[in-house]
Amino acid sequence: MAEGRITRGTTGTNRLRRMDRWLARHPRFLRMESPVVVDLGYGAAPWTALELSDRLSAVNPGVSVVGIEIDPERVAAAAPFATERVSFIRGGFEVPLPDSRTADVIRAFNVLRQYDEPEVAGIWDRLRGRLSPDGILIDGTCDEIGRVATWVSLGAGGPETFTVSLRLVELEAPSIAAERLIKALIHRNVEGENIHRFFVDLDRYWAINAPLGVYSPIQRWVATVRMMKDSGWPVLDNAIRHRLGDITVTWEAVAPRP
Repeated sequence: MAEGRITRGTTGTNRLRRMDRWLARHPRFLRMESPVVVDLGYGAAPWTALELSDRLSAVNPGVSVVGIEIDPERVAAAAPFATERVSFIRGGFEVPLPDSRTADVIRAFNVLRQYDEPEVAGIWDRLRGRLSPDGILIDGTCDEIGRVATWVSLGAGGPETFTVSLRLVELEAPSIAAERLIKALIHRNVEGENIHRFFVDLDRYWAINAPLGVYSPIQRWVATVRMMKDSGWPVLDNAIRHRLGDITVTWEAVAPRP
């Protein structure tokens, strides 16, 4: 029996491009041979799974994508769009891959937001149990057109990193991403919590670097991320990623306080 609940199914082309781009540059993904990537809860249309395949196969030609949906009508509607690299099956958090195979990557975007916060840790554990030993689970949320997104990546040992990805043009304050926080953090953006301090600092450095905006919002953002790192935030990745509007930090830096 499929585990989970049917989502609203909202989907659209290019909605998950920011996360796709991040995964396509992930060192662990690039080392995988013929990886199986699951698009869990792809929604009412198959576009996100097809786009994921296109973007990942450009850097790792052996990739195959499996779109999984709990609603049989959505699976039937997606079936005509299946390709050599992309298939669609019915299922949920049990991730029922053929031959009981484990997944190398599981992406669950805009799925866990509909669950209560106490349920998230158990779902994370369930999904991590369906990963290969060096696999990656990505739990994320974004707005309807993909301009604002946040996600956490998890491995066999638990959460590893947290990412905010923003469209920089006309960005007023990076803390707009708080509206799209993953479920594990959505109620933690309050005084005294790590994620609140993260957004306070991010907004402050964005404001300090406002003069650089006359050159480009990219230069302003890169300088902002540099200040975050210089002030002690464990910023990962490099300037190439930062120029795309991303900032990734270790999960421990923003994790909920006990």
